[in-house]
Amino acid sequence: MSEINAILFFVGLLLFLSVLASSLARFGPPLLLIFLVVGMLAGQDGPGKIGFDNVPVAFFVANLALAIILLDGGLRTHIQTFRVALRPALSLATIGVLVSASLAGAFIAVWLDLDWRYGLLLGSIVASTDAAAVFSQLRSSGVTLNQRVSATLEIESGTNDPMAIFLVTFLLTTIDSDQGFTAAGIFQQIVSQFGIGIVGGVVLGYALSFLVSRMQLVEGLYALLIASGGLMAFTAINQLGGSGFLGIYLVGLIVGNRRNHASEHVFRVMDGLAWLAQAGMFLVLGLLVNPTQLWEHAGPAALVALFLIFIARPIAVWISLLPFHFPSREQGFVAWVGLRGAVPIVLSLFPLMADLEGGQFLFDITFAVVLVSLLIQGTTLGWMAQLLKLQVPREPGPVASFAFEGTRPDTHALLAFRIQRSSNLAATAGEALYRFAGLRCVAVTRRNRLLFPKPQFVFAVHDLIYVITPERHREELGVLFRGDSKNAPEVRTFFGSFTLHGEATMDGLAEVYGLALKQGQAELSIADYMRRRLRRRPVEGDIVEVDGIRLTVRTLAAGVIATVGLRLMDTEQDTRPSSLDKKIPR
Repeated sequence: MSEINAILFFVGLLLFLSVLASSLARFGPPLLLIFLVVGMLAGQDGPGKIGFDNVPVAFFVANLALAIILLDGGLRTHIQTFRVALRPALSLATIGVLVSASLAGAFIAVWLDLDWRYGLLLGSIVASTDAAAVFSQLRSSGVTLNQRVSATLEIESGTNDPMAIFLVTFLLTTIDSDQGFTAAGIFQQIVSQFGIGIVGGVVLGYALSFLVSRMQLVEGLYALLIASGGLMAFTAINQLGGSGFLGIYLVGLIVGNRRNHASEHVFRVMDGLAWLAQAGMFLVLGLLVNPTQLWEHAGPAALVALFLIFIARPIAVWISLLPFHFPSREQGFVAWVGLRGAVPIVLSLFPLMADLEGGQFLFDITFAVVLVSLLIQGTTLGWMAQLLKLQVPREPGPVASFAFEGTRPDTHALLAFRIQRSSNLAATAGEALYRFAGLRCVAVTRRNRLLFPKPQFVFAVHDLIYVITPERHREELGVLFRGDSKNAPEVRTFFGSFTLHGEATMDGLAEVYGLALKQGQAELSIADYMRRRLRRRPVEGDIVEVDGIRLTVRTLAAGVIATVGLRLMDTEQDTRPSSLDKKIPR
């Protein structure tokens, strides 16, 4: 076998084994950890015996992969999540990283008996969470969180790299030149990283979106156009002295939320590219590490990781989210999902690239910290969400969605829904379906047969219905096909058996349940009462408890609480006084 064929064979084999091993993720191990382990086993100390120590190549591959992952994450982030979570996420991405780095740096300097500058450098390397790890775990874990928590985590992981990169490069320069800190230098670096990253990402994002919307290409080329444009934006912003990671995330955000050809088929191609980028990056990083040498630093690295998980990250989260009135349960979960992944490993390559004395030691400690983080935090994400009671019922939605070429994404779409047992559509001719203006049922699949419904066609449970409909009907159709949510045990358990209108007043609720309200609260609507109690922008799943009952935000309309679930806290099954229907609009 020629050398080129041998290299291609081993590359294909590693990816093949990694994908096969990914089936183990359903039993707990994060996919990224699996990719890392496969890379380590293929390395010099493993059965593969592949000798790889090319740091510049690993650095190039990791940066390329992270750029693709962040672009894909930005494409999938809805702009409305920014309205809910932008400020707390930015606080975590700046203040949180700074606090984590400072605490971890002080602990490392004392525990490992290092120069304080080296301690801060290692603390800064491991301070930021990783977008690849967070995006992957949130999507593959099957955990459904409320919008505030999930959006905060995703935006934080996509925007905290500039602060970490600034701290690492600044400390490397300080150590190399043996100079002290200057306020002017710190301010200049922060403005460059964040300012150029934000401005460049927004400007180039709108430019790329404008180009994509006006190009007529073969369907499969739109994703490649977006990916290549994003990579050019990434390199241009880096060259100007800004944060390319922040910039490419914003490029993806703008392109994904603009009216252009970035529709479902683009997301499918980008999903494949993102998975390939993750697999390739972690395989290369796994090849770079020497497990035997890593084992020598396992003890100190484990203590550093535990300090980060249980002390530094929780304190940083508490300080960062203090102004935003996050419930303690949500703060605890945000602290727990501070996953370390590729970004700390990539940052640990900086000292190796700069030939810094002790650079290999910093790399080994960082790699071990990432492994411990993925093992402890990554494998327990779903369990922690259940423990803290943060899981919310999954929203009803289409099984598949297809955009129409040549139309705006917010007009019409081909959606596929499956009829659930609790749906009123079963055993009917679809009268409830045709009340939606502009909707047309085009096909039905039943027991592997394709049917074209006629006017008297009777629908059945488990039928897969394909409809062409205006996008504005998507959510209502999801509810119709799912059926009455009261019959779904997980929905009833979370929201309660009864639904109240948000505009109903608290006096009726107080009369039925004997609530002790403060002066002026009885005249408030339930929505206003909950908003005042929450002291933050409400999201679906927010809970307010009052005198033995639990009120849960069920739906919102334009940011205002529309409906509220009610459940008695002292009984497993809600019981309602006979006068409830008369006293409180439902």
